[in-house]
Amino acid sequence: MSQAGQHLAAVLAVCFSLAAAPPSRYFKIKVVDDQTGRGVPLVELKTTNNLRYYTDSNGIVAFYEPGLMDQKVWFFVSSHGYEFPRDGFGMAGKALEVREGGSAELKIKRLNIAERLYRITGAGIYADSVLAGEPVPTRRPVLNGQVMGQDSTLAVLWRDKIYWFWGDTNRVSYPLGLFQMSGATSLPPGKGGLDPSVGVDLEYWVGPDGFSRKMAPTQAPGMMWLDGFVIVRDENGVERMAGHYARMKDLGTMLEHGICLWDEKEEIFKKYKELDLNDKVRCPRAHPVRVKEKDGDYFVFPTPYATMRVRAAFNDLADPDAYEAFTCLAEGSRYEKAGSKIERDPHGRLLYSWKRHTDPIDADREKELIQAGKIKPDEARYQPKDVETSKTIVMHSGSIAWNDYRKKWILIAVQIGGESSFLGEVWYSESDAITGPWNWARKIVTHNKYTFYNPVHHPFFDQDGGRLIYFEGTYANTFSGNPDPTPRYDYNQIMYRLDLSDARLRLPAK
Repeated sequence: MSQAGQHLAAVLAVCFSLAAAPPSRYFKIKVVDDQTGRGVPLVELKTTNNLRYYTDSNGIVAFYEPGLMDQKVWFFVSSHGYEFPRDGFGMAGKALEVREGGSAELKIKRLNIAERLYRITGAGIYADSVLAGEPVPTRRPVLNGQVMGQDSTLAVLWRDKIYWFWGDTNRVSYPLGLFQMSGATSLPPGKGGLDPSVGVDLEYWVGPDGFSRKMAPTQAPGMMWLDGFVIVRDENGVERMAGHYARMKDLGTMLEHGICLWDEKEEIFKKYKELDLNDKVRCPRAHPVRVKEKDGDYFVFPTPYATMRVRAAFNDLADPDAYEAFTCLAEGSRYEKAGSKIERDPHGRLLYSWKRHTDPIDADREKELIQAGKIKPDEARYQPKDVETSKTIVMHSGSIAWNDYRKKWILIAVQIGGESSFLGEVWYSESDAITGPWNWARKIVTHNKYTFYNPVHHPFFDQDGGRLIYFEGTYANTFSGNPDPTPRYDYNQIMYRLDLSDARLRLPAK
């Protein structure tokens, strides 16, 4: 049997073993994408007395409500980025004949260009499927690692495993959770892992109580946040996983930061070198990209734009003086808004290049320089425009990766200050160079008064030569002004798939 056949057999074995349940008393409602026929997660079904149910990662609601069985029940149907047909009175929903053991299927229209696939973290990912006796793809479909919610994914493919790390993590037994990073592994597709269209089967590191344990333990006060993970050989030629740590007092107050290393025996991150608290940019950050240049390999750190890099060498990674900024400032100069020293060639053309000991120019600084008349609007690199409205889109966070299908660098990022949600609109952009310019963007995911922050594209999941890509982000009511968190889904990670052959993603060349 081929490797693909073995993988499929393993997936089916798990699905059928978990599906071996007695006939259900529940009425199964499945909501499917009208384009693909696939179940859609995170669809709200609401009765006329405001009982709310949300489809699980199979698109299923297992409905049983005493007093409402064996009769016609109306369900309002709604979901972020999806649309359900309205009746003559403008009601988006449908009346269903509800009975024990029965079922119904509802088709919903996807407005998002990207397709919502499943939830990756938290409790009850497939709870309704289990209640309805439906097959599920993961080994722990209702509770894994005692995790109720997790913040912001970082993932590294290393030694035939995918290493997953998250920030603050909520537990079952108490409102205060884990604030020193949590982690898990999964097997890659084709090597025992699930196809990314199906799910991610996580194996958490847990403590004696079964709850996800600390990945960056410290006795010092504050929260530990890690990012910027890279694989690099140390002074002895041993391949190591390194990253950046930040000890935080609160969301905006950093107490300490530096370089950390993964200890393979203890399976935790340990502090390697503390860095200057006054310099927070010359260090690994966000979701690094390894880039091969004529003069060697570099780690580039998009935040979300690529403005810092360092040679892919262990000693350089821990040396702030080795970092280079992508900038149009004169070498060795500092950013001083209107007083900044801008470099141009003899013909007046703006000059950007990688320079040490020089401040980077990011999107915020570029905007200020445009307003000060130091840079012309048509020289902008980090002010992408909406292809539909030509309105400038301000990006908050995201990731960049090379895409073989488009033969371009692609950016997946969340907008700050969007119309539907303050921090929940996800955009696609592309460029010939990792440094831009990023001229145009297309919205691919929308949320209504809800947040979807820190999205990240996982290139190790790319399929069909990069035509299909997968990205996830943190779904949370934080910063949204929405007082009503979505049960089970809030403060958790949701996976999307984007087909780069979609004609709507063809962006202007300039």
